[in-house]
Amino acid sequence: MRSRRTFKLLHIALLLPIIYDPGSVDILTERKSGEPMARQPIIQQDGGGRRGDGGGDSPSDIPLNNSAGNSAEGSFDADDARYDDELRPQRLSEVVGQRKVIERLKIMLDATQKRGEPLGHLLLDGPPGLGKTTLATVVPKELDRELQITSGPSLSAPKDLLPYLTNASYGSVLFIDEIHRLPPTVEEFLYPAMEDFRVDITLGDGLNARTINMKLQPFTVIGATTRSGMLTAPLRDRFVNRQHLEFYESDDLIAIVNRNAKKLRTTISDNAAEEIARRSRGTPRKANNLLRWSRDFAEIKADGSISHQVVVESFRMLEIDDVGLETQDRKYLESLITIFGGGPAGLKSIAHSIDIPPDTLEDEVEPFLLRCGFIQRTPRGRMVTAATFQHLQLPPPRP
Repeated sequence: MRSRRTFKLLHIALLLPIIYDPGSVDILTERKSGEPMARQPIIQQDGGGRRGDGGGDSPSDIPLNNSAGNSAEGSFDADDARYDDELRPQRLSEVVGQRKVIERLKIMLDATQKRGEPLGHLLLDGPPGLGKTTLATVVPKELDRELQITSGPSLSAPKDLLPYLTNASYGSVLFIDEIHRLPPTVEEFLYPAMEDFRVDITLGDGLNARTINMKLQPFTVIGATTRSGMLTAPLRDRFVNRQHLEFYESDDLIAIVNRNAKKLRTTISDNAAEEIARRSRGTPRKANNLLRWSRDFAEIKADGSISHQVVVESFRMLEIDDVGLETQDRKYLESLITIFGGGPAGLKSIAHSIDIPPDTLEDEVEPFLLRCGFIQRTPRGRMVTAATFQHLQLPPPRP
């Protein structure tokens, strides 16, 4: 019995250099079913290159290719993943909007650089499309540190998180998108790593189980979530800094549209940029998508220049009205008025009447209608407001 235990401990000791070597730790993320590894490459800040790709060229230095794969100077492929990096700001000074958040981040970054310590853990929360990922990628560039990127749903077990922790260098940043979707086992495994910079690994089982405490380099966790209320209290309290992102003002969206139009190598008039910003629902991601559509429409239906008339015609084809209401939004409001007399009506009843799932209405349609003041949520159900009849140009119902 004793010789068997001695042989097992010797076997574990021989395997430890292989398991915990940062250069070979990637093998822990391989899945039995042949799925791709959860861990993504480390992004270094010396020129924008990535570790392991053999190059340090920034996206703007890489020649763009057309759809046929032949290099063509001046061509642009809207489906090229590298192009999304070009639209993202690369420095904190390039970020438009979120002035209060940017001002607070500058103070935190300056204090961190002055002390020479790692940045405290940062939580970014807010609706989708407001720039949480952008800020998370800008912070390590300002600190001149490495960046690792992952997401909550891709970390199904502690072994998926272990490579990120062991490869973290001093002061590096680990960005976890949709952090509220972390499984409980992974979340509990992350607690000592965030607080004490260590991980506890159990080898074996039963009487032969041994626990190894592995020290980690001090690093920073940046979490992004669209539902901060779903975070557990222990995880939320471990974030020293927390920033909430608000919807963008029209002037900031106009500046974003004008700047990205230059990156898309197209020209846009001032009133056209204002028209795009007004229909973007206060979201930069929506503004970029509408800008791309307007550019495509202008290249096919016009001379390539995005004018006010081109924007109006392109949005008419998309069925987006002046305030940004889309087809589903208008169907929701018209059904609530014509079928239910303006309400009150239950969410499931409205969903069945327009053949749209209730969760889609609650997550995608209703938030913007509530912000615009077109509907109300009451204990008895959903109701339209007087602003709805004015916008749809319908007569209000009789009292």
